[in-house]
Parts: sequence; structure tokens; C-alpha cells
Amino acid sequence: MTPRERSRRRQRLAGRGRPRRPRAAQAVNRSGRLFLPSALTILAICAGLTAMRMATTGNVDLALILLVTAAVLDGLDGRVARMMDASSKIGAELDSLADAINFGVVPAVMVYAILLPDTSDSAQGFGWVAALIYCSAIVLRLARFNTLLDDDSAPGYTKDFFVGVPAPAAAVTVLLPIGLLEQFGEGWWTGPVFVSCWLLFIALLAVSRVPTLSFKSAKMRARVLAPGLFLVAVAAALLFTFPYALMILVVAGYLIHIPFAWRMQRWVSTRPEYWEYPPRDRRLQRRDDRRAEVAAGTRRRVIPVRRSSARLGLRRPPRPGGDAPRT
Repeated sequence: MTPRERSRRRQRLAGRGRPRRPRAAQAVNRSGRLFLPSALTILAICAGLTAMRMATTGNVDLALILLVTAAVLDGLDGRVARMMDASSKIGAELDSLADAINFGVVPAVMVYAILLPDTSDSAQGFGWVAALIYCSAIVLRLARFNTLLDDDSAPGYTKDFFVGVPAPAAAVTVLLPIGLLEQFGEGWWTGPVFVSCWLLFIALLAVSRVPTLSFKSAKMRARVLAPGLFLVAVAAALLFTFPYALMILVVAGYLIHIPFAWRMQRWVSTRPEYWEYPPRDRRLQRRDDRRAEVAAGTRRRVIPVRRSSARLGLRRPPRPGGDAPRT
């Protein structure tokens, strides 16, 4: 037997004598890792359903706090599963069901129970129809999102945009009339016509193909770190003093960003050479294209309007050796 064969034989014997972990212990270890993400999802469902119960009893503040808690837990379960390498098919299905309940059923019932209990029978009926349409739209939106996850042939830029308004954003946006009620009291924004139309509008945004930005892939540059932390401080101050005002500002800002997201998605979709570029490089390229169009004369240069010194009531200083300015 050659020395190489003896070395291989010793390696086989050493591997054969190594103690192996039983399969039962491996299964117990994996089930233990699967327990925590699924438990967070179950807690999110319980928080969402309890928020719906609090809304039916008139405790609006606690209902919104529980709904926000459900949204936070729903965002944590996926991250915990990826960190623990505990992703599973049952966890994905459970997460989708939790999203349908917390972001579809619960917000619709909260809006109906808080804003439409004292209206006429016809107004309640129309509001309930709008609530059902909203719930169905969220379920359809989640189903489409799950199918798009399996599309490996999609261009690289698609990960920077959502198709339609995501379910968590739709849930926060549809609660805007409740925030207006708590901040400003009753008004046209609490009427059954506006509330029902608002439910239908958000449902349409959820199932539409309007692009919205995916902030998961956003990266913060070093020069915007300080302004970003300042905005976080302002948001925290508003959260503890005027939470409903913060909610109104967040919803308004999200709705305002949709046209800009649509313009960005339209620009990159017509330029296949930039599909795999990061967002920052695409922004720089759009800036260079605008400058090139201005230089070529195909784009009008926007010059900021400046008020003249005469309109400001200022006078030019006298020239050295010249005449004094007229009074």
C-alpha cells in the first residue's frame, strides 16, 4: 500500500469514527429557529385584531398604537428569519396572511367603525362596500407581489420600485381621515362621501401599476447624514407631542413622491443601458442629460427669478470719483 493510499484510509477511518449529530436533534434545532419568526407573525396578527376591537369600542389612540405595533412586528419577522437562516414556505404563507389581515381587514374596519357609525343606512352601506373593495384590493396586491418575487428575468432597476402602493403604506394612508378627525375635529374629511371615496382611491392605488419608491434599496450618503438625523429628531418630537400631525405629514409626503417616482421609473425603463446601474448613478446621468439638452437648445433652461434692487428698495453705492447718487 502506497503512502497516499494509507493517508486516504486514515482519513476515512477518522471521519467514520467522528460522532454525528442525530437527525432528530437537527430537526429540533431547525424547528427552534423557525419558532421565533412565526411567533412574531402571530403576535402581529393578535395586535392587529386587538386594534380592530379597540376601534369598535371607541379607543382610537390605543387602536392606532396597536396597529403600528403590528406593522413593526410584521417588518421584524422577515428580518429575523433571514438573520437566523430560518426562512420557510410556511413562514412566507403565514406572513402573507398576516399582511392581508393587518393591512387590509383591520384598517378598513377601523375606518368604518370610527367614522361611519352614526351616519344614515345608505351611507353606511356605501361605506361598507368601499371597505370590502379596499380589502379585496389589498389581497390582490399581495398576491401580485408574491408572484413578482419569483420573476428572475426582471431588470435590475425593478427592485428600486414597487408596482402600486405597498400594503403597509396603503394601510397608513387609508387612515388619514382618522388622523384629520383627531387633529382638527369633524369636517368634510369625516363625511361619508369623502371617507368612501378615499377608501376607493387608496384601493385603486394599491392594485394599479403606478410605481412607488422602494426605500429598502435606498442608501444614505455621508453628506446627508446630519440632515437625516435632524429630520429624525423632528419626527420624534412630533410623535410625542402631535402624533396625528406627524401622520398627516407622512401621508402627504408619500402621496407627493408618487409623481416623481413615476418619472424616474419611466426614464430608466426607456434606457436599457442603465437598467443595472445603482440609483445614484442614474440620478447623475439624468442630470448630465438635462445639461446636454440645455446646451443643445432642445430644453429650456430654468433661471430662478431674482428681484431687482429697485423693487427691493436698495440703491447702488456711488462709484469712486463719480457723482453722488440722486436722492
